[in-house]
Amino acid sequence: MKCYECAKNGKDTDAVGICIVCGEGVCKDHLKREKIPDWDGEFDIKLKCIGESCKLKDMQPLLKILCMSCHGALVENK
Repeated sequence: MKCYECAKNGKDTDAVGICIVCGEGVCKDHLKREKIPDWDGEFDIKLKCIGESCKLKDMQPLLKILCMSCHGALVENK
């Protein structure tokens, strides 16, 4: 998978992660990896608890990967 942002700019860069919100592939230069608060939006996912990690308290504070666009929207809506 290639980085979506790089591809838009004519670059061919491998993605190192996938945005947890939009599913966009991102390289190390186009991602934010941090703890994120609950985010109620029009997405089908719940960021406070995902899949099997819901059952494991130790998994809750894991860092999440976001693309720059989704991170910007999250920060803007805090």
